[in-house]
Amino acid sequence: MGRPFREDTVMTRPIEIAPLPYREDPLAYFAALRDRPGAVLLDSGRPAAPGGRYDILSCDPLALLEVDAAGHIQGDPSLAGLSPFAAQQALLDRLPSEVPDSQLPFLGGLIGYWSYDLGQRLEPVPGRARDAVKLPTSRVGLYDWALIQDHVCRQSWLVGSMSRRSQVLEWLDTPARPTTGFRLTAPFTAELSRDDYLARFATVQEYIRAGDCYQINLAQRFSAPFEGDLWTAYRQLRETTPTPFAGYMAWHDKAILSLSPERFLLCRHGRVETRPIKGTRPRGRTPDEDRQLAHELGVSLKDRAENVMITDLLRNDLGRVCRAGSVQVPQLCGLESYANVHHLVSVIVGELESDRRPMDLLAAAFPGGSITGAPKVRAMQIIDELEPSRRSAYCGSLGYVDVRGQMDTSIAIRSVVAEGEMLHLWGGGGLVADSRGEEEYIETLDKIRHLMDTLVAAGHDPNCNNEQDGLTHEGIDIQ
Repeated sequence: MGRPFREDTVMTRPIEIAPLPYREDPLAYFAALRDRPGAVLLDSGRPAAPGGRYDILSCDPLALLEVDAAGHIQGDPSLAGLSPFAAQQALLDRLPSEVPDSQLPFLGGLIGYWSYDLGQRLEPVPGRARDAVKLPTSRVGLYDWALIQDHVCRQSWLVGSMSRRSQVLEWLDTPARPTTGFRLTAPFTAELSRDDYLARFATVQEYIRAGDCYQINLAQRFSAPFEGDLWTAYRQLRETTPTPFAGYMAWHDKAILSLSPERFLLCRHGRVETRPIKGTRPRGRTPDEDRQLAHELGVSLKDRAENVMITDLLRNDLGRVCRAGSVQVPQLCGLESYANVHHLVSVIVGELESDRRPMDLLAAAFPGGSITGAPKVRAMQIIDELEPSRRSAYCGSLGYVDVRGQMDTSIAIRSVVAEGEMLHLWGGGGLVADSRGEEEYIETLDKIRHLMDTLVAAGHDPNCNNEQDGLTHEGIDIQ
């Protein structure tokens, strides 16, 4: 449930910026805050992560808004009749827009997540898939302070009012609760068998041949019971998977542990950027194999075709709110290498119309086209038909929207969702006319195998192996 808005705390407290000791690892700072209400970490995943620069940490928001599965606003009765994005914009408008002149990315605003399922409130999708993972459809807080680290300048700052600053420094001086162990109590279980996946793959091919769509992003969910400290799990995942758009938030018996390499939407001074990922190969076991796999991806006509389709879709999405003629593609199918995979990444940019705001952009482009397919609405309808359960936070977005109109959000791929005593994660990929079912099935595993292996190694029996059809998936029970 959201927290009621504390109006008396907002309008009279000017924002100030004060330096703090720089720490290359933000986890030491966040460990002291992680048990506080609304604690959130947007994590560059170490400076070694390509594109990683800023960490943003905060807690104790002025208000929390949640959106339930029916699209109802929870947390502020005065916003109950608004759509989710309109309610969040109205909440953001309660912060004063007069802030110091600063290049820092966040000087107060909204931080949280928007699940993939929120797209059903925007587009005509029947909603047939079952609601198996019961997180709020969206959860954002209104934060009037943040601890920000810049890994390029190697500096840290505390942003907030003077009274907030003394409060935060007191929290940071309080010894953090010791971390405890984490372990899976059983292997991951796939929601779909290989045969189930291949049957759905065949249905996608029928839709493509019939002209319903050009590309469908088909995903499958894996689940495992766990016990222990999810913060321990996140620390392990972060160590093995440095990514520029990682994030951690936990509340009650729920949590999101995201290790995403993909930016969704960046907005700076009206300038918009999106960086869709389409096309993947695993990293090689030797330098020669790694170079060969990267080269294979770079010259793959199929992977480039997938990327170009989604690039065109996102050009259209940005064009809904950007100035006519401003949408450009400065990078098409660029090769980028991460800790566990190679990706093809395109870059699309544009300039917001003068009467549009970042929340308009988020609504216009949500959910990200790289994880739906093309055309988007028909792709979402087919996903809803073929995937047995809703995606929850997977393929949604984590990020912030600042009072000045700055925004940065990720696509929540490579993400783990916790509810109760169960962990869930998903693997997926774009299917086109010349895709091959067996290869696509294996790719869904390749994309998340390192996450599973890390969670297994964090405490579960490392000898848990499962073999089926000649493939070994450590820690995965393929039905």
